[in-house]
Amino acid sequence: MSSQEEDSAPSTSGREFINQMDLSSDSWRESRGRGAEVTVADACLEHELEGIPWSLYEGPQTQVVEPPSEVRMVDRPSRLRIGVELMDNSPIESSRPLGGKTTLRGSSSLKGNGSADNILDVQDKMMMKRRRLAHISEIAHVKSFSSSSPVFSVHLNTFKTKFIKITRTLNLQSPVGDTMAAKDADPSLGYLTRKDTEVKLPRPTRVKNKTPAPIQITAEQILREARERQEAEIRPPKQKITDSTELADYRLRKRKEFEDLIRRVRWNISVWIKYAQWEESQKDFNRARSVWERALEVDYRNHTLWLKYAEVEMKNKFINHARNVWDRAVTLLPRVDQLWYKYIHMEEMLGNVAGARQIFERWMNWLPDQQGWLSYIKFELRYNEVDRARQIFERFVQCHPKVSAWIRFAKFEMKNGEIGRSRNVYERAVEKLADDEEAEQLFVAFAEFEERCKESERARCIYKFALDHIPKGRAEDLYRKFVAFEKQYGDREGIEDAIVGKRRFQYEDEVRKNPLNYDTWFDYIRLEESVGNKDRIREVYERAIANVPPAEEKRYWQRYIYLWINYALYEELDAGDMERTRDVYLECLKLIPHKKFSFAKIWLLAAQFEIRQLNLNGARQILGNAIGKAPKDKIFKKYIEIELQLCNFDRCRKLYEKYLEWSPENCYAWSKYAELERSLAETDRARAIFELAIAQPALDMPELLWKAQVLQPKTHVSEPCKLMPFPAYIEFEKSEGEYERTRALYERLLDRTKHLKVWISYAKFEAFDSKEDDGGSDIPEDDVNELKKQCIQRARRVFEKAINYYRTSAPELKEERAMLLEEWLNVESGFGELGDVSLVQAKIPKKLKKRRQIVSDDGLATGYEEFYDYLFPEEAQTTNLKILEAAYKWKKQKISSDDE
Repeated sequence: MSSQEEDSAPSTSGREFINQMDLSSDSWRESRGRGAEVTVADACLEHELEGIPWSLYEGPQTQVVEPPSEVRMVDRPSRLRIGVELMDNSPIESSRPLGGKTTLRGSSSLKGNGSADNILDVQDKMMMKRRRLAHISEIAHVKSFSSSSPVFSVHLNTFKTKFIKITRTLNLQSPVGDTMAAKDADPSLGYLTRKDTEVKLPRPTRVKNKTPAPIQITAEQILREARERQEAEIRPPKQKITDSTELADYRLRKRKEFEDLIRRVRWNISVWIKYAQWEESQKDFNRARSVWERALEVDYRNHTLWLKYAEVEMKNKFINHARNVWDRAVTLLPRVDQLWYKYIHMEEMLGNVAGARQIFERWMNWLPDQQGWLSYIKFELRYNEVDRARQIFERFVQCHPKVSAWIRFAKFEMKNGEIGRSRNVYERAVEKLADDEEAEQLFVAFAEFEERCKESERARCIYKFALDHIPKGRAEDLYRKFVAFEKQYGDREGIEDAIVGKRRFQYEDEVRKNPLNYDTWFDYIRLEESVGNKDRIREVYERAIANVPPAEEKRYWQRYIYLWINYALYEELDAGDMERTRDVYLECLKLIPHKKFSFAKIWLLAAQFEIRQLNLNGARQILGNAIGKAPKDKIFKKYIEIELQLCNFDRCRKLYEKYLEWSPENCYAWSKYAELERSLAETDRARAIFELAIAQPALDMPELLWKAQVLQPKTHVSEPCKLMPFPAYIEFEKSEGEYERTRALYERLLDRTKHLKVWISYAKFEAFDSKEDDGGSDIPEDDVNELKKQCIQRARRVFEKAINYYRTSAPELKEERAMLLEEWLNVESGFGELGDVSLVQAKIPKKLKKRRQIVSDDGLATGYEEFYDYLFPEEAQTTNLKILEAAYKWKKQKISSDDE
């Protein structure tokens, strides 16, 4: 029976059936035998089952009422079956219809306290509920809700709550219990008590014996047992259709199911596909086409629909229908390549080559991707249409002007033996795509083509052309191929050139990343110089010197300036181009900002280059410009040296004058100027120059001068050496034998400074140098001894004067005083018997090690340090006197206290 017939079938109302039937045991048997039908709608009219929506139930269901014996709930897949039956089997008679006042006769199993009227009322209510529950037999399938649906779960819980409430009411044994249950019931909890809704958790099991069990259970065993105990899947029974009526009913039911499903989920394409495929399985192709067309109206952009639609037509050999479907599909969705492929494949399978070619032409008008063009070419080649394929390739490279397309075109010509055409294709590609990002692949393919054609020279030219035109960052694979090519076909020079090219590529990549990395430029230039290609060397030099430092600070130019120097030296020594060398020097001198800083080496190299070219006037002009724009010590010294070598003393005097005008505090210039005059036997001029030097205000720190002259006698640039004229002047006078002038100079020097070195030098001069005043081997020995005594007396006077100065004016300089005494002791011992060592030993101090606190800059003590102190004899006596004086005061205070 179909669902329509079931819906229209007559059913007996639950109320009418209960009103008409007798509830005696015989009546129950009769009703069971009759199989009376009660609908779910009649049962749900009662207030106990309120709130359950009708959408959860599927049509009217049949209920067969059986004699009440127990209460049971059976849960089956997607169906809730509830049967409620009376708890006792005693006969019950009713004298009125359901809903009126009922008089009960016969025995009852209800027991409890209370009056007879109350008991009868309670029994009457319980009987009413039993009768209502007897109407409920079965609830049909739940529509459009799964067990995981939250709406279904809410309604199912509501139903269960009401059912439990009713069954509890039926199981009450006394009216008192019924009254108490009604009092404790909570409507918000479905008329359950709070105690009923409490969650009772199982008590945790306490394991007393924690030793391992003798039989261990593994996870594999648990899974195997679970699989063995798994219930068999419930499958619907298979239907066997025996006649056309059943077939018609089956088709009607299935179509109704599909239509209902489509009404609900019209957008679900899979439902449409299943519907159409079912119609196809029933061989009702018109209906199937109708379903496909309706599906396309829903979503015609879904190419899967078109594919399955056309495949159905093709499978059932409806060729014209399939052509119609394919034509409509490619018209509406021309960018879906799969539709075109399927359409062309169908025509080709039917042998309609012209039709397939026509479809390809329609597709090519839409300018598809490369695969579409290649499919067209393969199609033509399958039928040996080489000329057509060549024409398609021409259109292909115009549509997709990429390197891969041109390479495919050239390989196609090569495969067909057209070497000239293939070379022509490569040449056209190079003209159009030489600057393309993928040009490296094109050149490699072109060179490999020439290599296969045994044209090694052409391949070499292609590689070199590519290396010159492709940016170095994109030519890594090209370099590797070129090196391999040269190793196979080239000679030693070619292989070296290829290897150099690889290194050149690395340097190009580095200077491209950081053009101001001058060390990389130096390495790159050295590489090119090892090759010996002048044009490339000059090119690299020009590129390197073009990267001028961004800031006009000397520290940024110190490495850069050597690029110019190396460039000039290369042009002079290697290239032999003197004019170009001169231009390099001039351009470099123009580029340097001489007002902020300058480089003396550039001026000097340029002047020396002119001297090597015997252009003395040019060298003088360069050095004169250097002195005028950026005077430096090196320039003056070198210029003076050049003029001295040429014996131009007047020019030297003028240069020294310019030198001293520019730097009057420079003691090196004064000393050298005086030395020049002395070498020319101009003693007075030399003495006058020394007098001017020591009269300069910058020479007011002779102690630094003396210390610098002792420690760094050859230094002339640092500040301490600016006072060098004094020792030079003294040495000058000593060499001239002017000892009185020398003593006067020492006295003048001591007026300016009391440095330790000055005292020691003065004392040694008196002790050893001045005794040769009347030198000569003709002097008697007694006179010599007398002279030595005079010398030692003068030296002692100098030492005593120095000791007095340190003791009175600079008592804190104990270390210098001790050093002075050591020098005095050495001088006395150097005179032998004439010296008096005891005179100095009485003044030698004691060396003591002491500790003092270290104080930081913020005034905090940070620790202690050890130092050496000197205790002189006179200080020791003073200390002893202070101790005696303190003891005398203490004794005096004690006596006065005793008197009191």
